[in-house]
Amino acid sequence: MQLQQLRYFATVAEVRHFTRAAEALHVAQPSLSQQIRALERELGAELFHRARGNITLTDAGEALLPLARRVLADTETARREVQEVAQLRRGRVRLGAPPSLCASLVPDVLRTYHARFPGIELHVDEGGSQDLVRRLADGGLDLALIITPLGVGAPALATTELLHEDLVVVSSPAAPAPVRGRSIRVEQLRELPMVMFRRGYDLREITTAACRAAGFEPSFTVEGGEMDAVLGFVRAGLGLAVVPGMVAARSGLRVTPFEGERMRRTVAVAHRKDAPPPRAARELRRVLLEHLGAAADEQPGGS
Repeated sequence: MQLQQLRYFATVAEVRHFTRAAEALHVAQPSLSQQIRALERELGAELFHRARGNITLTDAGEALLPLARRVLADTETARREVQEVAQLRRGRVRLGAPPSLCASLVPDVLRTYHARFPGIELHVDEGGSQDLVRRLADGGLDLALIITPLGVGAPALATTELLHEDLVVVSSPAAPAPVRGRSIRVEQLRELPMVMFRRGYDLREITTAACRAAGFEPSFTVEGGEMDAVLGFVRAGLGLAVVPGMVAARSGLRVTPFEGERMRRTVAVAHRKDAPPPRAARELRRVLLEHLGAAADEQPGGS
């Protein structure tokens, strides 16, 4: 009994017509009929009642059909599994991430991933969350690290929260401290010059929304930069900036946390609901979760 014969049998059983089945399978109708006859001889039973214009299953055919479908389904599963294993030797992953995460979390994760799967090409696309969501929806990315919650009208994505990250104020060590104490309140940003990210940048939206909630518009000395540029402007003493804690820890700048009701952002990993990511991308997602789990364990009080 051959897989090809079972596939021919299942197709004829589905369409109840030899010619249409042959067309669907892209084979000659005599060849299909010959394979079905060979299968019947091997099984010792007819599988179809053949009447002009009316093909129906015999009792033997009814008994074989669910078994044939199961074998064909298992074969397809095996084929996919083998292909996915092969994808871990050669393939690519397209990851989108905000520049702030490309400057902090992403390099460590990609280093671990590349050590495990050196044959996988890694393509990183930097952008704001809204841009990354659009690229996910268009099929331009396999995975994206985004800041949640998403806006109204966002496409259907499967998201998993990764971390809740504190935002902090950074300032130049060569300039006076922004406040006398060890922490700062959002209200105290009212009188302080700030370096601000370009429009569409998640951190710009979060910072501006917090200032407006506190009753004022922030004052910008410089605006329009990406993460590296903003940190450079702060280092030059042009103003302070609100950045994620992971970025601040690597910046070499003075770090001042927020007091009381902290400013935070939620980072999630996302992919399209209607198109599960390929095996290589799923492995990257697993490495990402492992990395964050290990980092949490290293924190005071980690389990």
